[in-house]
Amino acid sequence: MPNKTIIWYANGDNLAPTGSRLELNDSRGLVLSNPQGLELWRSNFTSGIVFNGLMNDDGNFQLLDQNFVPIWESFTHPTDTLVPTQVMELNGELSSRQGELNFSRGRFKLLLQEDGNLVFNLINLPSNYSYEPYYDIGTADARNQTNVGMKLIFDKSGFLYILKKSGEKFSLIKPIETVSTTDFFYKATINYDGVFTISYYPKDPKNGQGWITSKTIPENICLNSTFTNSEGICGFNSICNLEKDQRPMCKCPEGYSLIDSNNMYGGCIPDFQVICQGGGHQGSQDDLYIMKELQNTDWPKSDYETLSPIVLLGISVLVILMLIGAICFGFPYNCKKIKNSRTNNSVVGKNLRNFTFKELIEATSNFREELGRGSFSIVYKGTIEMTSVAVKKLDKLFRDNDKEFQTEVNVIGQTHHRNLVRLLGYCNEGQHRILVYEFMSNGTLASFLFTPLKSNWGQRFDIALGIARGLVYLHEECCTQINHCDIKPQNILLDDQYNARISDFGLAKLLLINQSHTETGIRGTKGYVAPDWFRSAPITTKVDTYSFGVVLLEIICCRKNVEKEPDNEEKGILTDWAYDCYIARRLHILLENDDEAINDIKSFEKLVMIAIWCIQEDPSRRPTMKKVLQMLEGIAEVSIPPSPYLHGSVS
Repeated sequence: MPNKTIIWYANGDNLAPTGSRLELNDSRGLVLSNPQGLELWRSNFTSGIVFNGLMNDDGNFQLLDQNFVPIWESFTHPTDTLVPTQVMELNGELSSRQGELNFSRGRFKLLLQEDGNLVFNLINLPSNYSYEPYYDIGTADARNQTNVGMKLIFDKSGFLYILKKSGEKFSLIKPIETVSTTDFFYKATINYDGVFTISYYPKDPKNGQGWITSKTIPENICLNSTFTNSEGICGFNSICNLEKDQRPMCKCPEGYSLIDSNNMYGGCIPDFQVICQGGGHQGSQDDLYIMKELQNTDWPKSDYETLSPIVLLGISVLVILMLIGAICFGFPYNCKKIKNSRTNNSVVGKNLRNFTFKELIEATSNFREELGRGSFSIVYKGTIEMTSVAVKKLDKLFRDNDKEFQTEVNVIGQTHHRNLVRLLGYCNEGQHRILVYEFMSNGTLASFLFTPLKSNWGQRFDIALGIARGLVYLHEECCTQINHCDIKPQNILLDDQYNARISDFGLAKLLLINQSHTETGIRGTKGYVAPDWFRSAPITTKVDTYSFGVVLLEIICCRKNVEKEPDNEEKGILTDWAYDCYIARRLHILLENDDEAINDIKSFEKLVMIAIWCIQEDPSRRPTMKKVLQMLEGIAEVSIPPSPYLHGSVS
C-alpha cells in the first residue's frame, strides 16, 4: 500500500516532539506525553479499567476491560476517514487535515446533523467556526420525521449509505461487483480540498497501482458548491478548475499571483498596484484598458437564466419605486440640509452630521460624564435623539490647525467597516474641534482582558481576528491608506456583541497609496511602539503589524505586555517571556489558570508563532496585516518564526 495510508490519527493539532512517550495506562487508557511528562493526548472513556489494547483486522483499535468488552475504540472517534464496518451516529463528523502531510485540523468538515442531513462545512481556523454548508446530501425532511437520516454506515461489502429512521437506505455509493472487499481495501475521506472521495486499493497490487477513486462528493466542487462567505475552495481572486481525478486545481488569472506560493488554495493578489483615492481613479485619456475573456469559467447561482420573470419584474418595480421616492423626498430634504447648515461647511464628510457646539453641550450635559482621556483628547458620553454617543473633545493642538482636523474628518468619514468605530459627526465651530462617534457599550479591550477572571478563549480569538480585519481595511482596502500608529487594548472597543472595533485615529499618519513610506515624529504608546521609530527608519504599515503582535500576545495570555512588579523577573516583559517559552517548548507556563486555552494548546502555539512573526525587530521580516489575517484564518501556513531580535535573544 502506498506510503502506508493513514486512516486515523490522534494528535494532529498537538504534535509530539522527539523523545515523547506512548503508554497504556489501566485508568487513563492510551496516553501520549512529551519528554517533560506533559500529557499531549489520551483516549477518553467514562468508566472501566483497561485490561489490554487490540488492533482488529478491520482497522478498529480497541481498549478492552477484563471481560474483553470495549470501553474505547478508534471507530467512534474518527478523524478524516471511514473504512468498511464503521458507523457514524448523529452529530458525528469527519474533519479534514490541512495538507497531504499536515495533520492539523483543516478547513473542511463532514457532519451528520441532528436533523439527519449530511452536510459539508467550510471551517474558519483556528476558531473552528463553521460557515453555512457548501454542499448537503438532502436527507432532512421536516414534514416526515421517518424520512430523515439516522446513521452513516460503511458496511463490510463497501456499501456507503445513510440509514433513515424508516429503515430505508439512502445510497452514497453502492458496492462495485468486480471490486469486492475480499480483494480490495476501501476508504472514504474528506480531503484537505473539501472533496469527499470514496476509493479502493487492491490487496495484491501490481505494477505500482495506487488508490482508485470510484466517486467524489460533490461531483464538481468548483461548480456544485455554494460558499456564502464568498471565499470558496480556492480563496479570493482565484479560478477553480476540476482535474481528471475530480479534485480542484486552483490557479490565478493573468496579472495575479498566489498570496502564499506554497498554498494554491489561499487566494491570489494582483501583481499591479491598485489605486483608488477619494472614490475616484488615477488615469488619463491615453490609458488603454483591454477586457480579456477567461475560458471555462462560470459564476454559480448568478446566471441570468436562473432568474424567473417574476423576480425580474419585481426588481424592476422596486427600482422604479426607489427612483420615485428619491425624487419626492430627496429634493426637499437636501434643501433643508442646505438651509440648516451652520458654521464652517468646508468639510462635510459623507453621511456626517455637522453639530453646533451648543448641541454638544446639551447632548453631554455640559461634558459631565467622562469616559476616558488620551494625550490629545477627552471622551465624554452623550445622548443624541435617544441614542448614546461618544463625544471626543480634541485639545488645543487642533484649535489652530483647521486643515489637519478637516483632513481627519474627511478620511474617517469615508471609512466604513464592521471592525472600526463609526464617526457620526463633528463640530468645527470657532476653536472647537470635536468628533462624535457611536457609543461602544462594553468598553475597552483593556478592561475586558486585564481582570482576575480569564475571559472566554473563543471570544478572545474572535476579538483578535476582528482587530486584524480592521487593520487590513485601513492598510489596503479604504480609499486613503491609513497608518493607525497607536494600536493598543485601550484603543480597541467592544460593541454589544463583543466585536472588536478599532478607535482613535487621532494619532494616525495618513499615507497616500502611491507613497512607500513617511517620516514623522515618534507616535504611539510605550510597550507597543515598533523599534522602527527609534532608528530613523521609514515608517510603514509594518509599525501597526508590530503593535498588533504585542496586543495578540496580551489577548491570548490575558496579561499586560509590561508588568511593573512581576512575581518573577523573567515575566516582566511579555514579548520576551513568550519567545523564551516558545523556544523552550514550555508554552503551557503562559497559560496559568486558563483551562480552555490549555485544552487547545495547538491553536495557542500557532497564535504565539504569528505574534512572534509580527514583533520582529527587522520590519522587512514582519508580514503584512493581510498575511497575518490569512494565517489567523488558516488560509496561509504559519512557518517557524526566527528570533525577533536583531542581536539574538535577550535572555
